[in-house]
Amino acid sequence: MAKIGINIATGSLQQREMIIGIDLGTTNSLVAIIHPESRKPVVLKEHDGNALIPSIIHFGESGTISIGDEAKKYLITEPQNTIFSVKRLMGKSYNDVRDYADFFTYKVIDDNTESLVKVQVGSAFYSPIELSSLILKELKIRAEHILKTPVSKAVITVPAYFNDTQRQATRDAGRLAGLDVLRIVNEPTAASLAYGMGLNKDEIKTIVVYDLGGGTFDISVLRITGGIFEVLSTNGDTYLGGDDFDRTIVHYWAAASGIKNTELAVHKNLAQELRLVAEEAKKYISTNDSFHGAVAGSKVVLTKIEFEKLAQPYIEKTIQCCRNALHDAQLTTADIDEVVMVGGSTRIPLVKKSVADFFGKKVHDSLNPDEVVAIGAAIQADILAGNNKDFLLLDITPLSLGIETMGGLMEVLIPRNSRIPSGVSKQYTTQKDRQSGIRISVFQGERDLVKDNRKLAEFNLSAIPGMPAGLPKVEISFLVNADGILVVKAKELRSGVEQSIEVKPQYGLTDLEVEKMLLDSITHAKDDMQNRALAEARTEGRLILDTTGQFLEKNSLLLTVEELSLTKQAMIELDSLLNNGDKDTIHTAIEKLNEISRPYAERIMDQAIGMAMKGKQI
Repeated sequence: MAKIGINIATGSLQQREMIIGIDLGTTNSLVAIIHPESRKPVVLKEHDGNALIPSIIHFGESGTISIGDEAKKYLITEPQNTIFSVKRLMGKSYNDVRDYADFFTYKVIDDNTESLVKVQVGSAFYSPIELSSLILKELKIRAEHILKTPVSKAVITVPAYFNDTQRQATRDAGRLAGLDVLRIVNEPTAASLAYGMGLNKDEIKTIVVYDLGGGTFDISVLRITGGIFEVLSTNGDTYLGGDDFDRTIVHYWAAASGIKNTELAVHKNLAQELRLVAEEAKKYISTNDSFHGAVAGSKVVLTKIEFEKLAQPYIEKTIQCCRNALHDAQLTTADIDEVVMVGGSTRIPLVKKSVADFFGKKVHDSLNPDEVVAIGAAIQADILAGNNKDFLLLDITPLSLGIETMGGLMEVLIPRNSRIPSGVSKQYTTQKDRQSGIRISVFQGERDLVKDNRKLAEFNLSAIPGMPAGLPKVEISFLVNADGILVVKAKELRSGVEQSIEVKPQYGLTDLEVEKMLLDSITHAKDDMQNRALAEARTEGRLILDTTGQFLEKNSLLLTVEELSLTKQAMIELDSLLNNGDKDTIHTAIEKLNEISRPYAERIMDQAIGMAMKGKQI
């Protein structure tokens, strides 16, 4: 049920709760809402008609902070104090961004390669979360100014391939800005909502959302059925976007002028001026054959043919991501009904042509590519406010999630491409008598052995009451919430002992690492099967040895000398094979030990039953 609020400025009643949709972009950010009267999504614009707010922050010497267009003025004059493309730093360590360090004209701190990066401005240090919160706070202020009413709740979009750390960082930035972040939504998902408003509910369509923005690229394959949006697969690159086109133009001009990259790293003002003129050239080339400009008094020229040659490798990278997404969705280009273009960089003619050629159909770009994500966020916000029940959205997990089991094996609890929110529970038990604790190690990846996957978290379920092995019932639950953040719980059902953890990795996977993990899972599929079989055989062998050892300890006096000798010899043989033998020889040794122990185990069991039943009638 929607809440009733009071507009402070006018004193009038607001029948619907105002929840804004925010597109927190690498280059530009903007806000959208569902208009309370027309019920249509609209992008909030200032009096000058401008909706885009540059995602730029300037720190003045007197302590003043400016955001947006005002900050953009200082990109050339004070590049070391002017922060741009902060989204590229969200949830990243210095190791993640070291190859792109020359792109930033401000100082990115390398104090510890395992820690999240910080930005140094003068003597002050800022995290990407803090910097993003400043942009979000400015968006909140502008929304309140335009709407003439307080705003406290928002839906914020992120690239589909943002990992847990990056999503949580975005949510934290929203909180710092004074916003209650109701949902973190994938940008392609938001775009699909924007375009889905006009769909007939009887239609069934499979669409592709191609989102090439200033700093990130996402490709999503979605199926729309009766108002239900299901994400079949996603792919992308968090280090691919319009900024890369600008950078390659800068390097092209620098090379032509004999300027080395090391010089650009030192002369920040020159580097920034080149970048801004390169951005101007890129936009101009989209509708003209050549660009003529000047940087630091020197002429620069760029033809459309030269630009397309420079841009082609980056565009081809996006097409490869499209191939990967289709493969994951088990579809071909013939299965795609519609291709949606999102992001300012899709205005480049070669991008549109390349995408259209790959999918074999005309691309769909009827909505403003800069605004479509914000519009979708506003629609999602309206759904959460209880004002629109026509749509249901299902997202997916990009990689499998599971735990380590005996033998170093990965047991998957939530497979990759599972719909989210998603939850699953599975029961386990102890391996040793009076075992008081269990270590739960959480992994992400597609390989059978945990050593080949990425460790997300680890915690202990302790204070389990002492019980015989196999008696405790430990339920491990995985819950991936609507924001794609994993919560793991472990509970011993007999005693009620419980422990949980919210998985927030110190820093996350890059898209190249995600892609590598998926490719490795295919390349090494045969090896993984063999390794898993060997690990399972070794685990079974160790359990047999432990069980047999405990049996002999309690019942050795009931065995003959020959039985005892044969058993110990078989145990020695099996033990030696656990480290050096293959799967088949281990299974053979296990079977041999079972054959030796089975007769006397049955005999002793029969004797025990006979003693227990002595003197009793049935």
